[in-house]
Amino acid sequence: MLEARSAARGITLDLLSIGQEYESKTTITQEMIEDFARATGDNNPIHLNEEYAKGTIFKSRVAHGMLQAGIISGVLGTRFPGVGTIYLSQTLKFLKPVFIGDQLTIRLKVLELIKEKNRARLETVCINQKGETVVTGEAMVMPPA
Repeated sequence: MLEARSAARGITLDLLSIGQEYESKTTITQEMIEDFARATGDNNPIHLNEEYAKGTIFKSRVAHGMLQAGIISGVLGTRFPGVGTIYLSQTLKFLKPVFIGDQLTIRLKVLELIKEKNRARLETVCINQKGETVVTGEAMVMPPA
């Protein structure tokens, strides 16, 4: 695993290599879900109302899928490749629900480097504390020059 660069500058394309990995951990909190709902306007009660959520297939409140995507974005833009990275695209598959208190490991892996365009294609995966993959996808980024 490569250590993240300083807050002043991220990792440039020439310092990335195919197969290189980075991991970060975060715990999903009620406050994160509520803040995300306020920021996006997604007030679906499955995310915000425990009584409502008890009557669903999940039996408890679940985090917004796009909250996890936002966490991936934060890692890309601040840690790996880091500051100066431009997030160009992302595919996502939501495989399992994420609940309040879940500890997520965000795992990034360099799949492809496109030197002539200063692009990196990355596998993006979120895994919960049980070892279950909850989100998979791929991101295309432009690392800092």
